[in-house]
Amino acid sequence: MKRTTLTFLVGSLFLMSICWAEDRPNLPQPDPGNVTLTLDEYNRLVALAAKPPKKPDVAPLPYSIKHAAVKLHVDEAGVMGSVEFDGEVFHKGISKVALASGLTILDAHQNGKGVPLVLESDTHAALLPGPGDFSVSLDTGMPLRIEPGRASFSLPVPSAGSAEMTLIIPGEHTLANISPGVITSRKSEKGHTEIEATLVPGQTANVWWATREVVAPTVPREVRFLSDMKTLVSVSEAEMRVAVLADITMVQGETTTFRVQIPEGYEVTGVTGPTLDSAETQPKVVNLRPAGTNEPAHPYIFLQLNNPGLRNHQFLISMERSLKETMADAPFVSFKGAQRETGEVLVEGAGAMEITATEGGGLKRMDVKEANPFLRSMAHYPPQAAFRYHRQATETPTLALNWVRFPDGAVLAAVAESADVTTMVTSEGKSLTEIKLVVKNQAQPFLKVNLPQGTTILSADVAGERVKPVQGPDGNRVPLLRPGFRPVGSYTVSFVFMHSGTPFAKKGGTDLSLPSMDIPISLLNWEVFLPERYKVKDFGGDVIAANRVPEPLREQVGWRGQLPRDKEASITSGTPRIQFPAGQMGGFVTDQSGAVVANAKVTITSTGTGISRSTVTDSAGQWMQLELPSGNYQVRVDSPGFKANSSNVNYDSNQPSMFGNVLSVGAATETIEVTASSPMVNTSSSELAVEGRNFSRVAPLAPGAISQNASASVNVMNLQKRVAGVLPVPIDVPRAGTSFSFVRPLVLDEETKVTFTYKSR
Repeated sequence: MKRTTLTFLVGSLFLMSICWAEDRPNLPQPDPGNVTLTLDEYNRLVALAAKPPKKPDVAPLPYSIKHAAVKLHVDEAGVMGSVEFDGEVFHKGISKVALASGLTILDAHQNGKGVPLVLESDTHAALLPGPGDFSVSLDTGMPLRIEPGRASFSLPVPSAGSAEMTLIIPGEHTLANISPGVITSRKSEKGHTEIEATLVPGQTANVWWATREVVAPTVPREVRFLSDMKTLVSVSEAEMRVAVLADITMVQGETTTFRVQIPEGYEVTGVTGPTLDSAETQPKVVNLRPAGTNEPAHPYIFLQLNNPGLRNHQFLISMERSLKETMADAPFVSFKGAQRETGEVLVEGAGAMEITATEGGGLKRMDVKEANPFLRSMAHYPPQAAFRYHRQATETPTLALNWVRFPDGAVLAAVAESADVTTMVTSEGKSLTEIKLVVKNQAQPFLKVNLPQGTTILSADVAGERVKPVQGPDGNRVPLLRPGFRPVGSYTVSFVFMHSGTPFAKKGGTDLSLPSMDIPISLLNWEVFLPERYKVKDFGGDVIAANRVPEPLREQVGWRGQLPRDKEASITSGTPRIQFPAGQMGGFVTDQSGAVVANAKVTITSTGTGISRSTVTDSAGQWMQLELPSGNYQVRVDSPGFKANSSNVNYDSNQPSMFGNVLSVGAATETIEVTASSPMVNTSSSELAVEGRNFSRVAPLAPGAISQNASASVNVMNLQKRVAGVLPVPIDVPRAGTSFSFVRPLVLDEETKVTFTYKSR
């Protein structure tokens, strides 16, 4: 029964196909009769009939430009013509079709009607409906370069499937050249030469031809250009910095020089640009004042161009000025002769600062998020105000700034791992001092330096490049950062200052002092170089004689950076404790005078397991042992001619410390047991103890305790050379003398002083 029903249905379908085929006589007719199908085949046919039709694939691109035809003619005014684009829009709705980049577009039309254009990043795009074909024509013009015996212009070829050009130039049988591109035909008639060429899409074609005579226009064309100024104003504690990104668009003519007016009181620190050949600053050029006007003379920057033929020029101009008050007017840089000037201003404050900005003269306030992204990228701190303006001939934009600086928090923004100080004293009593700081800095822009009376800063450097010190309302400032410098690790900041002092007599007493600085200094090393004609004694002050501190201790403190104030980093007699790299146990061995002991045998024994390990000290008196588990150990040091030294230590492998041992002269069979109770150096009280003798930082220094060297160090020699060849200071540099060395740990915003008595030899 099922097969009979299925046969009837298939037959019906077959009759329907015959009726449908009658309307299409070209198809072959099937043989008459019935067709019998299985149930599975019938179900498959029904499933195929119910399956929805496949939707057409969506085009991967919204549009396609198939062909670009450039038609240009040359006359005395320049190169004029049109560019015709043929293409297709694939997507439904309005699509943004990028047509030309780098061209000056005068008009756009399609089928006799105007076409809306948008400009994005120097690219003109048309808003076209789709789907469907389009044919858009752009009217364009470009400048013509005239040189002796030669004329030329540059054509940015649109990106299309193919591009061709038709060019009409004056003169018959004129030989023209195109690169890149191929000239396909050339014909001359009625005093002109017509050239057809195939161009390379997406590349700039340079077109030039020879002329029999130099074309010199009788009347020079007026130079007309537009300027767009994006200004970043940065207010800090002691100075105001200004960075201006200028975008110049040439409308007519060419120029080799731009003249930029500098605001009064500002110093230009840098000018850069891809088309900049040189920049020269001239102060208040009086002869540039327009005749018959009362316009005051201004300082200017003259920008010389290396490629005057370009249509766009960009420059980055940096300026700065010192601040002693809490209010100032933001400067506005302008290009002399601009036909139209627009711009944006972004204001930021360094540190905890609140700025109030009052605008005037056509300045319009806007949200800082609306500012140009390139302008926002130049900011180092969160912007506090933003403005835009369109300068008019009858008004001048003004921006008055007032600010309140809040005290900094307790978090340290910068620390100095070490400070190397070199002081030269002359027979006239003058002193020249160089301070070199190894700094780790997060965000502190300046180092506040409280100089003694009669002291002048001569020079300063940040990471090897010269910077300018500034005078703040409450003292001098040495920059810790400079424009474009982003420190990752430690770097060096140095400055040189001179103190007038008091002339030396036959004998008497004097003192030398270092200024207080507002960042903590882990270890200060001070070398004083005195002329050889003076014999000095009775040293005093708040420093420690360098020879009273073991050299390995000074090296490790300088290497490690600052000691934490919240943890007592004490060096105990026999068990000096300084932070050491994780996973290592090490230390150093010295004698009673502080001299290192080399080749001393160090035995480390675990008090829990009894397992021992041995090593020896190197030439610097240091020793190291790796991969020791945490626990209690006995450290024994043996060296010929010294008493054996034994100490019990508690070792933590996660936070290891560096241990030190002081050996006493005696028989090798004698042993000294040392406990960890007597402090050797206590950083909280800033005292040093060697062999149980405490030397306070404020205690007088005995002459025998001072480390003196007959020859000066490299630091002294370098300072002598700088005075002779770099520093603008008249000073009698002592060439022969004696050096005295001092140290002082953990200096924080406090003055350091050395006193002594002298007598002329």
